[in-house]
Amino acid sequence: MKTRQYGEKGQTGMAYAQLMDVTGRINDFLNAANILNWDSRTMMPRAGAETRGQQVATLSVAARDLLCSDETRRALESAEAEISGLPEGDVRHTMAQHVREAIEYHERIPTSVLRRKEELAGVAHDLWADARAASDFSIFAPALEKMIEINREMAAAIGIGSHPYESLLHKLEPGTRIEDLDVLFGRLRDGMLPLVRAIGEAEQPRSDFLYRHYPAKDQLAFALKMAKRIGFDTDRGRYDTTVHPFEVSFTRNDVRITTRVSENYMPMCLFGALHEAGHAMYEQGVDPAYTRTPLATDLIGLYAVGGVSYGAHESQSRLWENQVGRSREFWANHFGEARDAFGDQLADVSEDEFFRAINRSMPSLIRVEADELTYDFHIMLRTDIERQMTDGSLAVKDLPEAWNAKVKEYLCIDVTDDANGVLQDVHWSGGQVGFCNYTIGNVMAAQLFDTARAENPAIQQGLDKADYKPLQNWLNEKVCQHGRRYSRDELLINATGRALDPEPYLTYLTGKYSEVYGL
Repeated sequence: MKTRQYGEKGQTGMAYAQLMDVTGRINDFLNAANILNWDSRTMMPRAGAETRGQQVATLSVAARDLLCSDETRRALESAEAEISGLPEGDVRHTMAQHVREAIEYHERIPTSVLRRKEELAGVAHDLWADARAASDFSIFAPALEKMIEINREMAAAIGIGSHPYESLLHKLEPGTRIEDLDVLFGRLRDGMLPLVRAIGEAEQPRSDFLYRHYPAKDQLAFALKMAKRIGFDTDRGRYDTTVHPFEVSFTRNDVRITTRVSENYMPMCLFGALHEAGHAMYEQGVDPAYTRTPLATDLIGLYAVGGVSYGAHESQSRLWENQVGRSREFWANHFGEARDAFGDQLADVSEDEFFRAINRSMPSLIRVEADELTYDFHIMLRTDIERQMTDGSLAVKDLPEAWNAKVKEYLCIDVTDDANGVLQDVHWSGGQVGFCNYTIGNVMAAQLFDTARAENPAIQQGLDKADYKPLQNWLNEKVCQHGRRYSRDELLINATGRALDPEPYLTYLTGKYSEVYGL
């Protein structure tokens, strides 16, 4: 089912067309910034970081200035008058509403603060990379301290919610409150801890073969093959390597993903690619009519992205990576291809052993390599720390110690060094907070997957025989095509009949790990 931009009644007039022209130019600025950011993380010489930060800042500020300009205001007011007689649910009202909300949001943030943040981000990223390589937090600490100061200024200016953290969350997960997160995390802890304890007493599946030598070239080829299998369109996409995997789009017809490779740990590359392919498929599934419009542009976050929230975006990456890519059905269909790609490494491994190994649960230091059951504990500890950094109750100099203590509390393991601890994630170097969106994405993924299979038996039948199109079609219809038209909870209610609900996720985890460990 295709959402129609102009569809309900009447023709779009000149005023609305003018508004779409202005917002299209804003989208162009942001996509140009995306291209520069993609290049900086894949191909740019290291010495280019400082000027690249200035270039991205120029584009971001130009986009914001155009958004808040008299030209855009006049176009918006004329468009609102022109479409005032259209039905309430007409998508053109939503387009105009997104523009008005974004103008009001950005009016609160001084341009100087935005520019300082963008200029710092490029430099901070490289300092983070240097610190991570040296496993020395002190290299990154001064830049992080400056970034946190900027974030506090932004939070105070935005003034949304009862805590500065809620102001910063607004552009990632609009409407999310700290008390909502506390309730969600509490329910997940209650549901997961008995399972974690039971697994702690069970025998671990064999996994030695995952750590054999797997040539990078072969891993990259196999990972891309699997990403294409599930639906990543390489005619409209590109695939590269980087330090920290990511996805970025420059419209639905140019979506790029990256992964990273360890020649002595095969799952990193494979599941990184499946994860980022899920992100890419969200962008590739956005209604073509929304290209260069506010429904394919995060006007508040000043980012060219079609997903309604970061949690919604994560729901797609986690669903394809985990519910599909780590399922028994997936490997019943594709283990033979894995053996063809890695004959020497998997010669003595059965399909069942492989399935159990890639789904084993063992607390680990690295979030992106964590199993599904312990992953959300990584998110909880980061959320705790982000809140404390934002309100000033945790100083940057004390961050490694606080991090190590939280890892011990949540995962019962000791942090070995900064690279495997406080420096493992890139996000804070760019001023991004909101790790909670990963857990929100996990919960959404299970809720959507559960509903999809219940509504359409052809989806499970397709998964059983390696036909991923029925599931992709359902997700495109219910989620991807709508871009930013609905809020996260509106999207969930339309798709599943209810707002965010952790129960399908807990049921899914209990079922999977009971099977893997024979509980």
